[in-house]
Amino acid sequence: MVTDIIDSDERFRGLLDRLSSKSIDDYYNPYQMFEWPETLPERMWWMSPELTTTHGCEVAATLSEDQLFALSRHESVNFYSLNVHGIRELLIEVVARIHTAGFEAPSEFFHHFIGEENEHMWFFAEFCLRYGKKIYRGAGGGAVIPPVASPKVENLLVFARILIFEELVDHYNSRMAQDDRLHETIRAINRIHHQDESRHIAFGRELVEHLYADLKKTATEEELLEVSAYLRRYLSYSFESLYNPQVYRDAGIENPLELRRALLDAPTRPETEKRVFRKTLKYLERTGILR
Repeated sequence: MVTDIIDSDERFRGLLDRLSSKSIDDYYNPYQMFEWPETLPERMWWMSPELTTTHGCEVAATLSEDQLFALSRHESVNFYSLNVHGIRELLIEVVARIHTAGFEAPSEFFHHFIGEENEHMWFFAEFCLRYGKKIYRGAGGGAVIPPVASPKVENLLVFARILIFEELVDHYNSRMAQDDRLHETIRAINRIHHQDESRHIAFGRELVEHLYADLKKTATEEELLEVSAYLRRYLSYSFESLYNPQVYRDAGIENPLELRRALLDAPTRPETEKRVFRKTLKYLERTGILR
């Protein structure tokens, strides 16, 4: 069982203790922390332009400055909407495992994780509803685990998915937190999320590695290859969720479905996806999880 591996790993147990202590020391009240202005200026960037889905593509040169600002507004709301949906899904999975057989050791940290993620979901939803007047619907379907998965495979895929999601959004958070072209409210929510996610990613990497070590004890080579293939598909699915045709429609861009397909097929897209997941891919390949 994974508990046996964790119990014998003093370094991981020490990490769990340190992360739990840091969660306590860094605790903040999100309901009092943020200043929510009545409105945000429309003629400014709501997302760093280099992070928008049209950046570096031919279509960007055909858009006016007002269209680019509008695109950044709606892509910003879509990004925080993805956070709302992703957090809801990961909370369901973690709550289902806290204080259960095999997860005794990390359950103390799970309490901090659950509390922090619930608060993240609140302030992302608050931003969407205040300034976008909506939470964009999630794409759905990309997180379905194969029905034949064993409990060990399922546990690994659940926490690997959580890690991929966290590393994806942290790539954007860390950059927008430092971008002085953005409104301070936008920078603040990205900054505080990056602060918390750095702990969650450190925990997630260790847990996923231990779950994989536990799986390898009994898994066949075919099962390990299926895990690798599934996670590669999930990486692409996660990245593609940023390309929302409803965003393009709301930004006033014609033929939004055609635009999405053109952007996904653009020659710059593979390199952009690789750059976003650079650290994630390096980790998953180093551990052997991605074959």
